[in-house]
Amino acid sequence: MSTFLLEIGTEELPADFAQSALSQLEQLVSADLLVSRLSFGRVRCLGTPRRLVVLIDGLAERQEDLEEERKGPPEAQAFRDGAPTAAAIGFARRCGVAAEQLEVRDTPKGPFVFARILDPGRAAADLLTDLVPAWINGLQGRRFMRWGEGDDRFSRPIRWLVVLLGEKVLPVTLAGSDPQVTAGNRSRGHRLSGTDVTIASAESYEAALAASGVVVDRQLRADQIRRMIEASATALAAQADLPQELFEELTDLVEAPLLIEGAISDHSLDLPPEVLSTVMRAHQRYVPLYRLKAERDPLALEARSSLLPRFLCIGNGLPEAKDTVRRGNERVLKARLADAAFFLEADRAVASIDRRDQLHRVAFAKGLGSLRDRCERLEWCTDVLLEQLDLPTVTADHARRAAHLCKHDLVSQMVGEFPELQGVIGGKYLLAEGEPRPVALAVLEHYLPRGAGDALPGSDAGAIVALAERLELLLSIYAKGERPSGSSDPYALRRAGNGLLQILWERNWILDLHALLHRAAGHWAELLPHFAVDPQALAAELGDLLRQRLISLLEEEGIDADLVQAVAGDAMALERVLRDPADARRRAELLRSLRGCGTLSALQAVVTRAARLAAKGDLDPLVLNPAGVVEAQLFETSSEVAMLEVLQQLEPLAVASSLSGKQDGYQALADGLVGSAEVLAAFFDGDDSVLVMVDDPAVRRNRLNLLGVLRNQATVLADFSRISG
Repeated sequence: MSTFLLEIGTEELPADFAQSALSQLEQLVSADLLVSRLSFGRVRCLGTPRRLVVLIDGLAERQEDLEEERKGPPEAQAFRDGAPTAAAIGFARRCGVAAEQLEVRDTPKGPFVFARILDPGRAAADLLTDLVPAWINGLQGRRFMRWGEGDDRFSRPIRWLVVLLGEKVLPVTLAGSDPQVTAGNRSRGHRLSGTDVTIASAESYEAALAASGVVVDRQLRADQIRRMIEASATALAAQADLPQELFEELTDLVEAPLLIEGAISDHSLDLPPEVLSTVMRAHQRYVPLYRLKAERDPLALEARSSLLPRFLCIGNGLPEAKDTVRRGNERVLKARLADAAFFLEADRAVASIDRRDQLHRVAFAKGLGSLRDRCERLEWCTDVLLEQLDLPTVTADHARRAAHLCKHDLVSQMVGEFPELQGVIGGKYLLAEGEPRPVALAVLEHYLPRGAGDALPGSDAGAIVALAERLELLLSIYAKGERPSGSSDPYALRRAGNGLLQILWERNWILDLHALLHRAAGHWAELLPHFAVDPQALAAELGDLLRQRLISLLEEEGIDADLVQAVAGDAMALERVLRDPADARRRAELLRSLRGCGTLSALQAVVTRAARLAAKGDLDPLVLNPAGVVEAQLFETSSEVAMLEVLQQLEPLAVASSLSGKQDGYQALADGLVGSAEVLAAFFDGDDSVLVMVDDPAVRRNRLNLLGVLRNQATVLADFSRISG
């Protein structure tokens, strides 16, 4: 057994590619080793901004031999008078054996010719020499480049290559690179050290790089960075503002982490905290420090009560240059914050209502008018939502005012420089101008959630405007004729649909989206006649999108796919799914709990047996009451009487559940259906059982209607035909 090392040395890689390349390499290498019949222990993929590394422990020296058997023609065709025929000779040639080595064996179809083929294993060194270029060329990423006169493409130019099997250098050459790169045993240390590092063996690689100042193990480097930041923040009685995305990026920006602590001027704390943190995190990759237990007001215009006048950063330099790097970082940050202070002062000189008027100069999308036109459509959506939702008058007033002003900051200088602050800065400006705090907060919150896992609006007014914003976007872009497809979704329509549903779920609002979409689609057809919008088709397409988003969200919550399909799949009427999107979630959660406690299978057995026969009838699927469709005078057995009694008991539960959509109502319906199992069993198999498909058409129809009503009552809960065992 040997250890194998591959080091791909490059110019500095983009942080996002450096991380994704390691997971790609692990998958490529593991899959190829398995296919190549090379046994191995563990595959480790390490990396820094200048190198991608594969280390394989316990690698076999050779492939395992492959022995297989192939079936040929029947004996009668393969041999004549004991001599091989052309068929046998051709089969032997294809298998790489002599005709004399063919064997005849009996099979269920008679005697056939077989060939035994032995494929001796190749040496691991030979296999790896062929595989390494394929692994490098198999990596995928954004914005790959060519360099020099070569044809090879990679994220950044490849400058060196180390390929070792134990102590042996494997003869790998990247012919398409310019200059041509040939594998050796010489790596490179930290860029600032300027030294080459000789790798004596694959086993000594990590130690050799560590001696040259490079922490090649990504996880080890990440642990070091986190410990340094946490220790420094603790010493300063602060909390580091270190989102996971920034932490991952810092890990992939350095080879030898060096913590640097810097300071900002005291007057910089007169800026809003989000401005300071955005400049530090998004633009400079610094770590802001918040005061411990400080109350964070999302509408605060200054940062004195929340931020410390200090920051942390992770450098890649030499320790002796730490002070020089710190002064440079402070100087760059000072200039950025001075720009922010200028933008803030310039924006405060213009009233927000005047900025809203300036939105007419900014186009939203082709055919959809300006941003001010969009605001007016958004205000219409807000009014319609407020008609359907029973909210206090003061909340409705705040929501309408927020909808009127929600986009004013898009033409501010601050958002022009820091787009991440849209909504945040708009809310702060409004509060400073004397608008009610709920209005300012709603403007800030109407962008929430910005993505998966993000916070939802915390106020009713904010939630209303957030819903209106997403409805307007979906209606306008769909009316324009654009649809999300595959990975292409430039307007983030799927995310808008997700956010709309998540807000409704979180606030537990009952909103008839089906009716709302049809009403809005008609209004959009009038607003945008140049698109020749078909209102019915537009509403149907948006309904299908929201159904798919609902299904996706439920599956992301860990609900089994068959249960999700049972409550929101294509077999369930779209109107039922969208009449109250939270209703589908409640029913899915109930089915999950029933499956968890083992009750679902019994419930499914009851419904499935009834539904299978009921499908032969013609009862309207909306009929929940047996009165008028089941005639007791046609009963011939006591089991039919018992079945009718069950349906009469379930009918108020089914009706109440379909109208209220409450969890306890659905639970009562499920319990009632499970309780009818014995009655249904007696109906089919008891001493007084009945034959449903009798010759008498009136009796047959009556019995089918009994089963049809039971099926319809169960469908209030779910489409049980979609549930697997």
